[in-house]
Amino acid sequence: MTTTITLPGGPSSPRVVQAARLLANRNGTMHKLRDKYGTAFTVRTYSLGPVVMLADPGEVRQLFMAGTDDVDKSDVNLGSVLGAESFFAIRGDEHRRQRKLLTPPFHGRRLRAYESLMEEETVREMRTWPQGREFAVMPSMMRITLNIILRAVFGADGAEQEALRGLLPRLVRVASMLAVAPIPKTKYGPWGYFRKLRDQYDVVVDKLIDQAMREEKDGTLEKRDDILALLVQARYDDGDRMTRQQIRDQLLGLLAAGHETTATTLAWAVERMRRHPEIMARLDAHEPELLDATIIETQRVRPVIEMTARQIQAETYELGRWVLPRGTVAAACIALLHDDPALFPDPLTFKPDRFIGAKPDTYGWIPFGGGVRRCIGAAFATMEMNVVLSTLIRDFAVVATTAPGERRFNRGIAVAPARGGRAVVHRK
Repeated sequence: MTTTITLPGGPSSPRVVQAARLLANRNGTMHKLRDKYGTAFTVRTYSLGPVVMLADPGEVRQLFMAGTDDVDKSDVNLGSVLGAESFFAIRGDEHRRQRKLLTPPFHGRRLRAYESLMEEETVREMRTWPQGREFAVMPSMMRITLNIILRAVFGADGAEQEALRGLLPRLVRVASMLAVAPIPKTKYGPWGYFRKLRDQYDVVVDKLIDQAMREEKDGTLEKRDDILALLVQARYDDGDRMTRQQIRDQLLGLLAAGHETTATTLAWAVERMRRHPEIMARLDAHEPELLDATIIETQRVRPVIEMTARQIQAETYELGRWVLPRGTVAAACIALLHDDPALFPDPLTFKPDRFIGAKPDTYGWIPFGGGVRRCIGAAFATMEMNVVLSTLIRDFAVVATTAPGERRFNRGIAVAPARGGRAVVHRK
């Protein structure tokens, strides 16, 4: 019996036109297509072919909950730029095997060990902030999150820390561009430049791995809390170590997933709070639960990542109303779900109170994705945002503004405030 393939409707314009529209204005294009075709539509892209975009929470839930024999990671460029052993490339049993090793550092006692480090780096950076003069907070937030990752994830100091501090922002910036742009892989141009940066990264991280192995041999490594040290000590169920490539790729994936995205969300939070002085006043008064709710609402109204994708592995897969063939990419449209009035009444209004005493819907609020591929560092990023913003509120008065909200700007994968989250502050 032959199964009839059914894909959602979508635009009939040439593939190059559809890809260009998504590249130029991903958020606006997705909203226009949702208005025209409903909560599911098909677009055609250069790097992925037909992509089924989903904005129905029931269908998104099914996508996230599907078994890996039916649906698994999407074949996107992220695996190419972050490495064959990163979470963005591995699948099935290997994904489960490595995730089991990387889960402990992001929970419980291990996670709490990073809190004072986060505050220390925040205070250090905010000492440089100008008072009474407008400036963009995003570069500062990028430095804060990078320094936290250098210490908490890489355990780097001295020459290696300085090398990574100069190298990693360039590496992530080029990787972000290559992950969304259909640029041919050659030894010249952007890919050649990326390969050069990646080789430099591998050399520095190999030095850090060598140092950790020496410390393991002399019995001092167990005193360290950084994730690189934990991965060097980790063993699979069969007793094997992680390979150097696995450690290098996973650390780069953690950096890419947690550095720019967290910094960008923090910049959006400042941008939103300045335009809602009543929220700022309540935050200054330390109203319980409001800071957590403000972070959740910022992620809802200004999601930094606007979609997350999976690829059909079965010969055909019945997903909600649709029957999708093998190789089809299905994307959960984060931005569309977060703007759905059926899920969030008055969705375009910034209302942190909607999350006081109420948890967001598991498949309607998905800034960290969902299912077995939900961001492994979600708890780390949430704690980091809480520490940075609570330190900001404690130490500074943020001046409100009546200026229009900053427009969205695509920085490759991430969506940032176009003017960098402009702020005016006075030290308390």
